Amino acid sequence: MNIIVKIAKTELRNLFYSPIAWFLMIVFLIQNAITYMGFVEHSVRTQEIGGDALRYLSNITGNIFYSEKGVFAGVMQNLYLYIPLLTMGLISREINGGTIKLLYSSPVKVWQIVFGKYLAMMVFSLVLVAIVGIFMLSSAFQVESVDMVRFLSAALALYLLLCAYSAIGLFMSALTTYPIVAALSTFIMIGILSYVGNVWQEYDFVRDLTYFLSLAGRTNHMLAGLITTKDLLYFIIIVGIFLMFTILKLNGERESRSFSVKFTRYALVVVSALLIGYISSRPLMTGYLDVTVNKSNTLSPNAQKIIKKMSDAGLEITAYNNLLGDYNFVGLPKQRNNYLAFWERYTRFKPDISFHYVDYYDRPYDATYVSREDSARTLKQRAELMARNQEFDLTPYKTPEQIQKMIDLKPELNRYVMQLKYKDRTTFLRIFNDQRMFPGETEVCAALERLQMASIPKISFVTGNLERSIVKKGDREYQSFTSLKTFRYALVNQGFDVDTLLLKNGDIPANISTLVIADPRSDLSQEDLGKIRQYIDRGGNLLIAGEPGKQSISNPLLHSLGVQLMDGIIVQQSKDFSPDLALSYITPAAAKLSKPLARLAEDSLPISTPGVTGLSYDANSTFTCQPLLMTDADRSWLKKEKLVTDSADVSFSAAAGDQKRSYPTGLALSRNINGKEQRIIITADADFISNNEYTRSSIRTNNFPFNTALYSWLNYGAFPIDTSIPRTKDNRMKIGSATVKVCKVVFIWIVPALIGIFAAFLLIRRKRK
Repeated sequence: MNIIVKIAKTELRNLFYSPIAWFLMIVFLIQNAITYMGFVEHSVRTQEIGGDALRYLSNITGNIFYSEKGVFAGVMQNLYLYIPLLTMGLISREINGGTIKLLYSSPVKVWQIVFGKYLAMMVFSLVLVAIVGIFMLSSAFQVESVDMVRFLSAALALYLLLCAYSAIGLFMSALTTYPIVAALSTFIMIGILSYVGNVWQEYDFVRDLTYFLSLAGRTNHMLAGLITTKDLLYFIIIVGIFLMFTILKLNGERESRSFSVKFTRYALVVVSALLIGYISSRPLMTGYLDVTVNKSNTLSPNAQKIIKKMSDAGLEITAYNNLLGDYNFVGLPKQRNNYLAFWERYTRFKPDISFHYVDYYDRPYDATYVSREDSARTLKQRAELMARNQEFDLTPYKTPEQIQKMIDLKPELNRYVMQLKYKDRTTFLRIFNDQRMFPGETEVCAALERLQMASIPKISFVTGNLERSIVKKGDREYQSFTSLKTFRYALVNQGFDVDTLLLKNGDIPANISTLVIADPRSDLSQEDLGKIRQYIDRGGNLLIAGEPGKQSISNPLLHSLGVQLMDGIIVQQSKDFSPDLALSYITPAAAKLSKPLARLAEDSLPISTPGVTGLSYDANSTFTCQPLLMTDADRSWLKKEKLVTDSADVSFSAAAGDQKRSYPTGLALSRNINGKEQRIIITADADFISNNEYTRSSIRTNNFPFNTALYSWLNYGAFPIDTSIPRTKDNRMKIGSATVKVCKVVFIWIVPALIGIFAAFLLIRRKRK
């Protein structure tokens, strides 16, 4: 060990008595300082602007250090430029100068030479990490509530990557007498290891090996604050491979061995490393440590509880991929490792998940566009053309006849879908038409919970009187929020069963968890009213959405509940919008319906309720009544006369019977009956759930979270699953613009200048000696 330390000290002297090491340190410092201070300056400016801009000022530490253009991203992208210049002469210098022969003739072992030189690079790597540490420490004094432990995880990621690059550079230096060639070879080898994860991903066995060897993305987990044993072992294995290669190379020059013997030694190193890496990366063999303050890399407590209940049996996940579908690329074999990476959060807690894959081609019912040429081709011809263009074999793909015998995927639009099977129950988990595409933790947990529930909450929408439709795409209809399978937040994707109910066909079934009556346009028959009242009397939960102008249709039903839609319509003056577009605001009672809504209620965003009237209610009824939505008394009023929206400006007229005050537009009723709490929602508007309001972009509203909260409350919080985690607290800066200017001068100019002066003094003093 003493010999290794002595060699390391000698190598460190060579490094620090070289201008290139000091030059690289200064450049490294300036690069990080510019990136760091740029983010700090932007955050301070945003904070000083204040107002609505403050809502973008969150997770400041993550934005500065871990974002796509943050400090660590810049370091990782440019690191390969620094290390080759430092390692290029480690051994090539000894070979070129002839001093390697002196080392060979001394009692020093080859492995001691290699480990000594590598130890020197490990120490220098610590210096580079310490430079980044300057900005980590600085942020603790400039940003509120910094997650310091996550810094340690990110620093470890940087250090391990530096060590891996150093080991590669050391080996390349042993291959040639020319330092420049060694540096270029290191560049190339780092590039190969970064790209190898994209090679031969179509083949199952090769895919696992090349993916394991890939350097790309190996630090992502640790930068995010998640330390895993497989990532740690990966860097140890990579370092071990190249150190062993270096030892074998130097020993090989001293020995007279055949090529086959030398090749076998190298092959044994690689095979042993791959075997260890493959075994250590299996879910059962992987350990995890989430060091973030809010455990952002770990499943939420509710998700963990759901998975823990599944410990008595395995979970099968079968991915069905339609080659002709819009999202066929998701299921291609070369995307398999990305797919498994998505499920890693869940295999961490349930390692016995088994994955299966079924590829097929069939008519895609979700295709956004089909060309004239494709329309003229058969399905087989289209599949063969796609296979030929993308250069893969169509043989493993099942034909339409084969897949239809196996499973009916037409209700899933013949698009990419995952079927989850637990014991004898199955459910589908979908991908969505948004930027995230894959289901989030909430959607996955909803699917897992459905597999275990004795009775899945079923929401039935009454039909027969021209009520709002859950299958139509029109502006006034309800498809988006209820049954649209490609929309992430639709009720069917949040765990609910959604269906329609025609009252004239029979009594209301007992297995319905919530009955919805949404804006009937014709009078309900006495028979239908009787069935609904029976449902209410036995304690069924209910949502009734009325509309102004149809009070005579809704009020007979609401009378037994002690609620009435008031005559007239709420008018709200606006220079941009129609006067019938009234904005209602969430009450404190509504904010308690769900945690997400409570957080969003802090922003005071309204609920858009186009065409709404007020609600009157009897405070002495058998129900406890709480207003959920209230209008703004200063900006709106109840207009008794008919509203003509395309006339001149509408103005308040007390003489015409207009009443100006705050009106409830949404109510929550509850009572204890038959051993449970009955819950009823009544709204004086039916458009707030409509397809049109989900696509409205002209006003920032809280319609979606409010609607989700309503159904969550009506179903006693069964769905959606609450997978929220505590928000980060680093949302404010401790410094102002004046301090930023000083810090920029210090970090970008003064500190690098001091290091340069010290380096010049040291090098001049060394030269004189």
